[in-house]
Amino acid sequence: MAKATKKQVLGRGLSVLLKDTSTDDIDNKLVVGNIIEIELEDIEVNPYQPRTYFDEDSLRELASSIKELGVIQPITVRKIGENFQLVSGERRFRASKLIGNKSIPAYIRTANDQEMLEMALVENIQRKNLDPIEVALSYQRLIDEIQLTQEELSVRVGKKRSTVTNYLRLLKLDPILQTGIRDGFISMGHGRALINVTNISDQLNIYEKILLNKLSVRQTEDLVKSLKIDKRLPDEIKKQLPKYIKNSLSEINSYLGHKVKVTVNEKGKGKISIPFHSREDFERIKNLLK
Repeated sequence: MAKATKKQVLGRGLSVLLKDTSTDDIDNKLVVGNIIEIELEDIEVNPYQPRTYFDEDSLRELASSIKELGVIQPITVRKIGENFQLVSGERRFRASKLIGNKSIPAYIRTANDQEMLEMALVENIQRKNLDPIEVALSYQRLIDEIQLTQEELSVRVGKKRSTVTNYLRLLKLDPILQTGIRDGFISMGHGRALINVTNISDQLNIYEKILLNKLSVRQTEDLVKSLKIDKRLPDEIKKQLPKYIKNSLSEINSYLGHKVKVTVNEKGKGKISIPFHSREDFERIKNLLK
């Protein structure tokens, strides 16, 4: 039987919220809606938890705070048979175990499996330290498993429809690029620019250039734009240039991040014109040409 105990000393201000609940009181009618102290060993983790990674340093910082002040905000659980299951608050749960606490204050509520999933996902989405791919995956799970439209989802999570769409589009990127966003090598802005590149090989080539040259989002957008323009050049324009130039244009455009203009006269002499948008862009190109 799950044991609920009243803790004598809790985090500041929280003890006044706890009900005086004995073991015999643990049933849905008496527990739901109360905040009680529950032994950690009687709590199962949420199987619907969308977060798979918990930063160890962050957990240790939270554990240190809990050791000093107690658990300020109760976790939320639901009753499962004789035990309880986490609805939200897994970081507080893990941090409490980390410092050897035996119990934790918890708010009891009712929830079916679908509600459990939705609450866990929405709570995760509302956290500010989630990476963009984690947010996108949570959005997609809400759409797939709870059968929400993007419009309904935007209302549930309190975001604009366009914001939801931008996150979901990130899932179209190659897994290598998604990992790059999750690990912080590139930003969501870089990812949004790369979505417009339909060829996976081109995506990966540009990704390598972003990392190598530390390209900004604006520079990445220009690089993608030049790639698309180059691919749309009419055949008759391409035919005006010698083959050795035509074969190198795409590589030069990608390397410089701009669409260069090449002209050649009948004697084989010519010139290359490289556009730039700002002093910073000029300095970047100058460094590339060294």
